[in-house]
Amino acid sequence: MDYFPVFLDLKNKRCLLVGGGDVATRKGRMLSKAGAVLRVVAPEISSELRELVAKHNGELHEREYHSNDVTDCVLAVAATDIESLNKKISDDAKQKNIPVNVVDTPELCTYITPAVIDRSPLMIAISSGGEAPVLARLVRAKLETLIPMSYGKLAHLASRWRERVKARFDNGDSRRKFWEKILQGPAAELAMNGQDEQADKILSDEIATEDESLIQGEVYLVGGGPGDPELLTLKALRLMQQADVVLYDRLVSDGVMDLVRRDAERIYVGKRRSEHAMQQENINQLLVDLAKQGTRVLRLKGGDPFIFGRGGEEIELLAQNHIPFQVVPGITAASGCAAYAGIPLTHRDYAQSVRFVTGHLKDDSINVQWPELANPTQTIVFYMGLVGLREICESLVAHGRAATTPVALIERGTTQQQRVLIADLATIADVVESQEVHAPTLFVVGDVVRLHENLSWFKGGL
Repeated sequence: MDYFPVFLDLKNKRCLLVGGGDVATRKGRMLSKAGAVLRVVAPEISSELRELVAKHNGELHEREYHSNDVTDCVLAVAATDIESLNKKISDDAKQKNIPVNVVDTPELCTYITPAVIDRSPLMIAISSGGEAPVLARLVRAKLETLIPMSYGKLAHLASRWRERVKARFDNGDSRRKFWEKILQGPAAELAMNGQDEQADKILSDEIATEDESLIQGEVYLVGGGPGDPELLTLKALRLMQQADVVLYDRLVSDGVMDLVRRDAERIYVGKRRSEHAMQQENINQLLVDLAKQGTRVLRLKGGDPFIFGRGGEEIELLAQNHIPFQVVPGITAASGCAAYAGIPLTHRDYAQSVRFVTGHLKDDSINVQWPELANPTQTIVFYMGLVGLREICESLVAHGRAATTPVALIERGTTQQQRVLIADLATIADVVESQEVHAPTLFVVGDVVRLHENLSWFKGGL
């Protein structure tokens, strides 16, 4: 993070603005909207900027800048087209420890002015750190269409009732859950439509009837996909943002974890071959225990929780204990990684079926129905097959699959570290042993791998 995002209270505070043209006028407009008292210094000043100064009882100095102009100001903005002058303003402000922004010159700034979505008192700021201001404005334009103007009214509703809700619920988790219920319910709809009296009545009734002890915990079993955070579903993202506690495994990428609610407690329960941070039985029980405490628990898994993700084992115990739960599918590694590698799992010319097979069982053995996998017209995808790769290849060949069958080992698929190793059943184990390959990997067997060379579209960082 190049800059720390912060919102400043500028109401009735003096801010220096050097410059009088169009850029300075835009800056003055924003500062005035925030309640700042402008001190404008420039030989020539636009009529709109003059009006802003007069409207807010500011100061107008039609002259060149002097170093003492920054005195008694809490903020400085340099909006001139003279580089030497902008640098002097920056140096003077820094010497007095006053935040300074020099338009379009990030290296002279101590703060960056973001693109703003104003739903006062709700404010959203977007910044590229001065590197790509046009991109920041494009992002702002997209968000403007998604966030109703009426959200400001919703914020006012919350402000009016904040203290009364705080007095009613002395527990922070209970308050948060109550507000989430209100802000997504009938009271919110009425407030956004300007029907404040009706909204207040509903909120009053909810406070009177809500029983803090009845706020029940719940478990969200969510598939985090194969790695690329943009492959998350909308529902997954919503639940990730409202969970109180997150149990996650090693297959959940850093990019996906960055989208979890920042103040949620995080518990790592990852498992490697013969190395478990927490035994599966303990994970199952922990989900039950946390939910019984009234906690919203996110069980976040890589890929899809019901495809080699042990999701079924976890929710069995939840169901036995009558714990409410939701299951959110994720893009499983087979479809996600194969797609990013340019390998269609089925194709009319090469494969009419696909099989997903685990590379090791509960006892860490590789004991699958090998004869069923010998059909050359089907694609086989092995999960967790890196350690037993040589045994897998030899077993397939021994049961009738041609040694020349093309194969692909996809390492860290869908992420910027993705790498695809192409060989055949006879040689892939040697190829992998000559490379430094790290889990997670996916092993694809079948003639569809021949399409990789022409259909590969995603280029990772390796």
